[in-house]
Amino acid sequence: MAAANAPITMKEALTLPSLGINPQFINFTHVTMESEKYICIRETAPQNSVVIVDMSMPAQPLRRPITADSALMNPNSRILALKAQLPGTTQDHLQIFNIEMKAKVKSHQMPEQVVFWKWISANMLALVTQTSAYHWSIEGDSEPVKMFDRTANLLGNQIINYRCDPSEKWLVLTGIAQGPPERPQLVKGNMQLFSVDQQRSQALEAHAAAFSTLKVAGNDNASILISFASRSFNAGQLTSKLHVIELGAVPGKPSFTKKQADLFFPPDFADDFPVSMQISQKYGLIYVITKQGLLFVYDLETASAVYRNRISPDPIFLTTDASSVGGFYAVNRRGQVLLATVNEATIVPFVSGQLNNLELAVNLAKRGNLPGAENLVVQRFQELFSQAKYKEAAELAAESPQGILRTPDTVAKFQSVPVQAGQTPPLLQYFGTLLTRGKLNAFESLELSRLVVNQNKKNLLENWLAEDKLECTEELGDLVKTVDNDLALKIYIKARATPKVVAAFAERREFDKILIYSKQVGYNPDYLFLLQTILRTDPQAAVNFALMMSQMEGGCPVDYNTITDLFLQRNLIREATAFLLDVLKPNLPEHGFLQTKVLEINLVTFPNVADAILANGMFSHYDRPRIGQLCEKAGLYIRALQHYTELPDIKRVIVNTHAIEPQALVEFFGTLSREWALECMKDLLLVNLRGNLQIIVQTAKEYCEQLGVDGCIKLFEQFKSYEGLYFFLGSYLSSSEDPEIHFKYIEAAAKTGQIKEVERVTRESNFYDPEKTKNFLMEAKLPDARPLINVCDRFGFVPDLTHYLYVNNMLRYIEGYVQKVNPGNAPAVVGQLLDDECAEDFIKGLILSVRSLLPVEPLVEECEKRNRLRLLTQFLEHLVSEGSQDVHVHNALGKIIIDSGDNPEHFLTTNPYYDSRVVGKYCEKRDPTLAVVAYRRGQCDDELINVTNKNSLFKLQARYVVERMDGDLWEKVLSTDNEYRRQLIDQVVSTGLPESKSPDQVSATVKAFMTADLPHELIELLEKIVLQNSAFSGNFNLQNLLILTAIKADPSRVMDYINRLDNFDGPAIGEVAVDAQLYEEAFAIFKKFNLNVQAVNVLLDNIHSIDRAVEFAFRVEEEAVWSQVAKAQLREGLVSEAIESFIRADDVTQFLEVIKAAEDANVYHDLVKYLLMVRQKSKEPKVDSELIYAYAKIDRLGEIEEFILMPNVANLQNVGDRLYDEALYEAAKIIFRFISNWAKLAVTHVKLNEFQSAVDAARKANSSKTWKEVCFACVDAEEFRLAQICGLNIIIQVDDLEEVSEYYQNRGCFSELISLMESGLGLERAHMGIFTELGVLYARYRPEKLMEHIKLFSTRLNIPKLIRACDEQQHWKELTYLYIQYDEFDNAATTIMNHSPEAWDHMQFKDVVVKVANVELYYKAVHFYLQEHPDLINDLLNVIALRVDHTRVVDIMRKAGQLRLVKPYMVAVQSNNVSAVNEALNEIYAEEEDYDRLRESIELHDNFDQIGLAQKIEKHELLEMRRVAAYIYKKAGRWKQSIALSKKDNLYKDCMETCSQSGERELSEELLVYFIEQGKKECFAACLFVCYDLIRADVALELAWMNNMIDFAFPYLLQFIREYTGKVDELIKYKLESVNEVKAKEKEEKDMVAQQNMYAQLLPLALPAPPMPGMGGGFAPPPMGGMGMPSMPPFGMPPMGPY
Repeated sequence: MAAANAPITMKEALTLPSLGINPQFINFTHVTMESEKYICIRETAPQNSVVIVDMSMPAQPLRRPITADSALMNPNSRILALKAQLPGTTQDHLQIFNIEMKAKVKSHQMPEQVVFWKWISANMLALVTQTSAYHWSIEGDSEPVKMFDRTANLLGNQIINYRCDPSEKWLVLTGIAQGPPERPQLVKGNMQLFSVDQQRSQALEAHAAAFSTLKVAGNDNASILISFASRSFNAGQLTSKLHVIELGAVPGKPSFTKKQADLFFPPDFADDFPVSMQISQKYGLIYVITKQGLLFVYDLETASAVYRNRISPDPIFLTTDASSVGGFYAVNRRGQVLLATVNEATIVPFVSGQLNNLELAVNLAKRGNLPGAENLVVQRFQELFSQAKYKEAAELAAESPQGILRTPDTVAKFQSVPVQAGQTPPLLQYFGTLLTRGKLNAFESLELSRLVVNQNKKNLLENWLAEDKLECTEELGDLVKTVDNDLALKIYIKARATPKVVAAFAERREFDKILIYSKQVGYNPDYLFLLQTILRTDPQAAVNFALMMSQMEGGCPVDYNTITDLFLQRNLIREATAFLLDVLKPNLPEHGFLQTKVLEINLVTFPNVADAILANGMFSHYDRPRIGQLCEKAGLYIRALQHYTELPDIKRVIVNTHAIEPQALVEFFGTLSREWALECMKDLLLVNLRGNLQIIVQTAKEYCEQLGVDGCIKLFEQFKSYEGLYFFLGSYLSSSEDPEIHFKYIEAAAKTGQIKEVERVTRESNFYDPEKTKNFLMEAKLPDARPLINVCDRFGFVPDLTHYLYVNNMLRYIEGYVQKVNPGNAPAVVGQLLDDECAEDFIKGLILSVRSLLPVEPLVEECEKRNRLRLLTQFLEHLVSEGSQDVHVHNALGKIIIDSGDNPEHFLTTNPYYDSRVVGKYCEKRDPTLAVVAYRRGQCDDELINVTNKNSLFKLQARYVVERMDGDLWEKVLSTDNEYRRQLIDQVVSTGLPESKSPDQVSATVKAFMTADLPHELIELLEKIVLQNSAFSGNFNLQNLLILTAIKADPSRVMDYINRLDNFDGPAIGEVAVDAQLYEEAFAIFKKFNLNVQAVNVLLDNIHSIDRAVEFAFRVEEEAVWSQVAKAQLREGLVSEAIESFIRADDVTQFLEVIKAAEDANVYHDLVKYLLMVRQKSKEPKVDSELIYAYAKIDRLGEIEEFILMPNVANLQNVGDRLYDEALYEAAKIIFRFISNWAKLAVTHVKLNEFQSAVDAARKANSSKTWKEVCFACVDAEEFRLAQICGLNIIIQVDDLEEVSEYYQNRGCFSELISLMESGLGLERAHMGIFTELGVLYARYRPEKLMEHIKLFSTRLNIPKLIRACDEQQHWKELTYLYIQYDEFDNAATTIMNHSPEAWDHMQFKDVVVKVANVELYYKAVHFYLQEHPDLINDLLNVIALRVDHTRVVDIMRKAGQLRLVKPYMVAVQSNNVSAVNEALNEIYAEEEDYDRLRESIELHDNFDQIGLAQKIEKHELLEMRRVAAYIYKKAGRWKQSIALSKKDNLYKDCMETCSQSGERELSEELLVYFIEQGKKECFAACLFVCYDLIRADVALELAWMNNMIDFAFPYLLQFIREYTGKVDELIKYKLESVNEVKAKEKEEKDMVAQQNMYAQLLPLALPAPPMPGMGGGFAPPPMGGMGMPSMPPFGMPPMGPY
């Protein structure tokens, strides 16, 4: 069966290998697909990961590094469930993650292993263990809930599926097991069905099962069905069945009858079995899928077989429901994801035609709303109707597929059935059935509503509209409007009858809703008219409506000025203002006129409103001068000032300060320029200085920066307003640092009597000019001297202050200043008073009044400077008596005592409080010895040294320095810069040191001599102390110092000191001697103290005598000495001697250096002896490794084998690598074989040309790198058999395949490489790369095999790579095939056309060209076929007809002159009514004189140049062609030309028809005259009939009477009279009906009451009653004909009525 006609369509949605999924992971345990949204693949190599494929964008898989035993994606959302077994246990750990939120939802640890799990809903997981089944909700913190225990029939089964019904009341578990012994290859299926309500299980034999729901006739609730398929082998019989059973049937209600059907397996599928079942609720079909790819399709309701086919050549292991399309997805072992869907266009014809099951075909069509059963449904409807089975016919019409029976004809058919008494009318049955099934269409809704309106049952309409049972239309709204405006409005809105909706809102006065609705639907009503209407009744509503219009998107539909004028015309100023204030909020420049307008009308009428508008500041584009004048007239002076721009205007208005708020006036000054502001301020002061001063001061304060402080000051000074100046500067003072400002403020405050403010500013300000201020205050002679005191105290004018106060006899201010203000300045006051010759008693009293607050030092200085120090004796003694310890007090008292000579030595030695430096300095010129006493007491080193040097008191200096023991002091006095150093040293040696008995003083002195670098003097001193029996002869430190000094100053004495002295530090002195290069002395010291190691080091390192060192080592025989000797020998390159010394020393610490030296000297025999000694003491990997290496270097391979068999700690891997790197392959081979390093062993065999052994080792190593090395070596050695063995293990790795291929090809081994790749195809792990690389090799070297290879393995190839290879090698046929397989149809088509001799095949090209994306390729294909295959061009064009521009195709053929060649194509596409096609065909028909086809073409397709064609053929020699021209003129509306052409050919019938259709009275009457002139009386009579509506009766009668043709006009006359008589009768009837209208209404109400009982049985359907005889609103067809004329048959006389 052709795939296009099959009822089930199969499509490859994607292939998993194309997404990078390794084929080894495409199986039941690694791939899961819980819904049509996601596929989840679990990979374990090269690393553990989970791949999530979103079916909506499969080209972008999500790969995450996750380790798990199983992974399931949630069927609806991006939630991932993971299962992993805990190591060492049988427990499983379950986790659920939200991938989008990157958060863990919940987790649980199962106590037993989960053998199968599955999402049974978006929020529920089913878990199956070896014994039970659980449900685990992902919501909350709940744990898995046990549902049931597994039955015995599932013991040992592999669980393959678990399902539940939508209500989760029925559960089914499916498993498979090995078949019976007599047929084990047939897999057995087992199923456990469990009822949650009954808590019971039933064991069944089945392979696949699924739940579904079905609505059974007569049962309001859907039935739950279970379908299951089984295939079993019993008693030698193979049985395959499909069962459909209802679960939980309710007794007493209609139930589903159990169904079963056979599954027919072909002979080739004898061991096949169902693996999955999916049910399409959309179409009511059961899909049974088997392992080997068979698909069985059955009808759910009847279990009838619909279709069977094999959908996959590879085994299918996974399926899932595709509910959105009513099909399913299937995944096979090749990795194909197949989508099976119902072919809606063919399934119903297939069932009715192929299966001959008409009932099933109809049911499928109704169930799925499918095409193909139209004729069957119509035929069945007619049968039911003819049998008077109106209820069944109504149900069939309601369920008819695609609504083919829901037409006006059907309604008319039911309407035409007469109503039987006591029965429900068929029309009501029909509408009732439609209402129960769903929604009515427009016509049905209108007809049903007409019944309801006639019966005044408005509530039924409301219910139906609320339930959305009716389709709303404008006609329905018009009908309902007669009874309910609100309901009609709802209908209009749903029907989008915008004008009617707007009119309804206007009637309801809901104008705001008009704007909202109009915006929603994009409608533009007459807004101006609506506004005028509202304005007449509700001005405020009009304002709101206007504001809503202003807020519409796209701007206000009515001009703002027009709206404003509408308000103003009715004197609605407040409303106009409210509207303008709202719409003018954006303050746009284009609204300047409106801004001026709103301000004008309010300034004239409501000035306060205008003032508020201006205060708000919302406008800035109005006419400011005009508004300013109006403000001035309205008394709004501040507003006028804000709008005037000329200084005279401002000065005229601003003087009205009585009517202007001061703060507003101050703010206005801030808007003026500096010059204008000062001018206005001056005017205000001139007009009223006292009254306006406060405003001016406030203005100056606010805008001093703009106006300038200087300008303001000058303004106040000009009017001599110190008060204004005081207040102005008072506000500015805190922020100013200008000295002049501060001074002027002080001046203004002083002149205005603000003494306290003067005092405050002089005390707090830091910026006034003190000199200038002092002078001003002295000149001002204020009664209060505190301001002057503040200035002088702060800025150091105390003498001037004192003099001013003393001269002005203000002594109390002097006392107050000293005592209260600043006692610290009392010395300066005292000094100035002494200069002013003030009385001593006042001064003493002043001093004593301050007492301890008085600073003594400056006071003493002032008195001492004036030689009046004795004046302070009483004051100082008083302080001492009070216990003062002030140094200045005691200094002053000491000076007085020294001058008086009253036992100064006692004071200097006993007083602890004076300053030694100060008093000593005071004594230097009076008595130097007193100065020394003072300096010694205070340790004033520098002063004492200076005074003793100056006065040659060196003995005192020597004693002081020795006793002082200060290093810095010694450094200073022993410095070479000291010219008195020699005198001091002599006194130290002769007096200072001999007198001292303190070791510390001696030590400090010696140290000072050493620091001063006086070695000779130090040696002389030390010899006298140490060698001459003194108290310090045996001192350890002094002996050390003596030797060290000798080493430094006189080395010749060192050996003598070493021999004479015993109590010194030998090791330390020895090291110093070595540093001083006194090596023999050092050797003697170390030898004297038995320091043999240090001694031998001196011989080795300093004297450099290895022989003396060896001799010394033999003499002392110490291992440490031998060790040092060995190291020295090793450094000198005496390796063998060094090794011997190390052995004597038994020293293993230097084995690394020994190993390196031995290797450098190549003395491996000695190294072996040393390493054997080392191994006895130390277990070092390095030692054992080097021993093996040494054995290898001296070719002692036997010792190597023995050594590695013994316990050792050698790093054999490193040793082996080292031996390999140094080409010691035999030894390396022993090592690698022992440690089983097969990889290195393999390459070692390669180096030894042992290729077979290398392959064996590589097989054990099983490493890609090793295989490559061995393989490449075998290729180089032309051992191709072995190379192929290696290559097969390499090419299974994708990353290494290309390297192997290049290696073979670079060496020209093409055949061997192809053989290798061909062998690789059969490998279990063969991957896409092998197939692709083999294809590339075939393309290059074996092109004859390429196509076969591509066709066999097209799904396993990397097609893009192979495409490039085929393109390079110019294999066009194969390249085309690859492009098609890769869905690159554009490239395929281009290749075929560019290389047609090799690549073109007509059928293939047709398949390709319809799938290309580039439209230009269609036209390129047309050119290609026109040039190379013109005989097939129509076939091509028919294929691409739906995709090409027909005009362009016709142009191509016209340019090529081959229009006739594509005539079949143009005929086929002419239904599209394309101008170019129509004109081309018409041209061909005209040339062929085929007038029938030409006329047919013109009638059906009018898109062409009609006049041009008519002009072309109106002179044709054939009559029919000219008749066609007349027909064209008629269609184009050129009536006269058509009639003239018909007259010419005597085609009178055509003339009359043309006149009738034209509707032009003149043409008809002219034609009558023409017939009279030609004597065509019969034509005259016929024309009266045909043109009845156009011809005037008087004209017809006149022409007939004048030409003696009354008889021929008489039928027309009779009909005319009958028509007008009928009109008169209608008028009379209307008059009578209007008179009896009241009676008719009463009768109608009575009839309605009588009819209500008739519809009692239809209350659930809520249907109206049918029209009664004599009542309007029935379904009688409307009267035919126009202009009051009765209907008439075409081209004949009207029927005659009774006259």
